[in-house]
Amino acid sequence: MARVSQEHLDARRRQILGGAARCFARNGFHGTSMQDVLKEVGLSAGAVYRYFAGKDELIAAIADEAFEYIRRAFSEAAGISPPPTPDVLLGRVVRGVFTGQVYGLERRACAALIVQVWAESMRNEPLARTLGDGYTGMRTGWAELVKAYRAAGVLRADVAADDVARTMIATAQGFIAQEALFGGVEPEALENGLRGLMSIEPPVAG
Repeated sequence: MARVSQEHLDARRRQILGGAARCFARNGFHGTSMQDVLKEVGLSAGAVYRYFAGKDELIAAIADEAFEYIRRAFSEAAGISPPPTPDVLLGRVVRGVFTGQVYGLERRACAALIVQVWAESMRNEPLARTLGDGYTGMRTGWAELVKAYRAAGVLRADVAADDVARTMIATAQGFIAQEALFGGVEPEALENGLRGLMSIEPPVAG
C-alpha cells in the first residue's frame, strides 16, 4: 500500500477545516450538521472522521489555527528592532484575518465566524479552554512586545504590560465585531484611529 505523505495529510486536514469554516460562517454552528460538512468538502464520513470526531473538534481546530496565525504575527514583530508600532501591527493582523489568510473566507463571513466562536465558547467548556489558552498566548505576546517598545525607548516604563495587552486585544475584537455586525470596516480605519490616539499630547498645566 502506498504511504500517504504528511503533506497530503495536512492538506486534507485543511480541506476539511476550510469546508467546515464555510459551513459555520454560512449557516451558523448549530445550523450546520456533519452531513453538511461532508457535502461541502466532497469526502466520505470515514475520511472526515479520521481527523475530527465531530463539530466540537472542528470549531476548536478552527480557533486554534486563527490563534496560530496571530501568534506568528506577534513572534515576527518581536524579532524586528525596533518592533512595529501597535497601529501597524494590529492593522497587519486584522488585515490578514479579513483577507482570508486563515481559511479563505470573505471578510464579513470570517468576522461572523469569529463572533460565532466567541458565542459558542459561552456554553462549550472545551472550546472556552481553547479560547482561554489563545487569549493568554496573545497577552503574553503583547507583553514581549511591550518589553521591546521599552527597550527602544518608545513606551513609558510605568505602563503595565498586561494593560497594554488587554487594550490592544479589545481593540482588535471590537473591529472584528463591527465587521460581523455592520460590515464596511476597513483595517486602515483601525490603523489611522490608533495612530491618531497615539499622537495625543497631554495638555500643558498652567
